Amino acid sequence: MSCVKSPSAPLSRRGLLAGTAVASAAAVTATVATAPAVAASPVRAALPAVTHDGIATARLAAPAVLEPDLHERLGAWLAFWSANSPRGWSVPTEVAGQADATGEAFTLHAIRVVVDDQPVDAFVAGRPDHAHLGTLASLHHHFGQVTVIAGGGLRVVDSEAGFTGSPEQVAFAFAACDRLWGVRTARVAPWRHLVGHADSASRPAWAAFTRTALRRGLRTDTY
Repeated sequence: MSCVKSPSAPLSRRGLLAGTAVASAAAVTATVATAPAVAASPVRAALPAVTHDGIATARLAAPAVLEPDLHERLGAWLAFWSANSPRGWSVPTEVAGQADATGEAFTLHAIRVVVDDQPVDAFVAGRPDHAHLGTLASLHHHFGQVTVIAGGGLRVVDSEAGFTGSPEQVAFAFAACDRLWGVRTARVAPWRHLVGHADSASRPAWAAFTRTALRRGLRTDTY
């Protein structure tokens, strides 16, 4: 994506080592000894999903059953979003969203903060403003799978962040270039002019792009 106006568990592995037969020959009688098998490494069972009533600093509007890794990543994401939000906003006080039945995915519907002692909806799923696009950028910064669902909700699955070229990532990048930088493009191309990285598909380049898009979306890119 060429935007030329630049602003700026593991899975446990089971080691199965078969015992090796070692033959010790004698002149008349052969005695075969088998080395004892090495004990297999225990498989680490996935931790069960747990009911949570909050994410980082924010309470959840309704309790959500989430896998531990997903809940932890959501906490890191919300802290990142808050750190790049306007100075006059409080830390997020409430998050509205819904987990799927397995606790492996979460759909974000709203983020609420306090401004001048008044509660404010900083992000709302059905409001397609710059804050919506900036929040989408923040999720792409932390998650490898992010989908905009019907009604504008943002669905994430616990996954490592990084550019994969998925349709969802490309659609987001096109929209960000258009709406946040005012640069229209219809092709996938290096973003080095935007984020200052030679390799547009690298993790640092994607991280820089999504962070800058977040700040532009929340209007904090000037400080």
